[in-house]
Amino acid sequence: MPRSNPTAPAGQDFVPFATAALDFHRVLNLPVGPLAASRAELDALHEHLLAVHELLDAHAVRTGAVAPVEGGCLGTARTRVWQAAADIHAAYHAAARPGTGDVPDREACRAGLPEGAPELTICRRHQHAARVVRRRTTPADLHTPFTGLVHR
Repeated sequence: MPRSNPTAPAGQDFVPFATAALDFHRVLNLPVGPLAASRAELDALHEHLLAVHELLDAHAVRTGAVAPVEGGCLGTARTRVWQAAADIHAAYHAAARPGTGDVPDREACRAGLPEGAPELTICRRHQHAARVVRRRTTPADLHTPFTGLVHR
């Protein structure tokens, strides 16, 4: 089986453009001094991470069929991106609310109470991704500490 698609034109690889867009965003939009990320920024980062998660999921499944070790590494990367998205989701709910600037207390964050539209968009997106994660990973995968070592 081929490891890649040699007939695909080079112009179809948009990942470098996404990377460049993130770099431009960081350089142009983030101030030098300390400033908490806005909910809009966290929502956009969450959406981006879940897009990366979907891409890694597709690569892990397809690659695992022809190169199990490489597919396993991609599967581990997919899990780490999911964990990052889950942390961004939690940060979103802990962030100051637009307009009022109110920061929810810890009890409100732990309760996980819905905040209503448009805030539910991030939750809906997160729950949809969580269904995929439950199908592709085990609880042990999600709670294994990252050591930086490649397991073979």
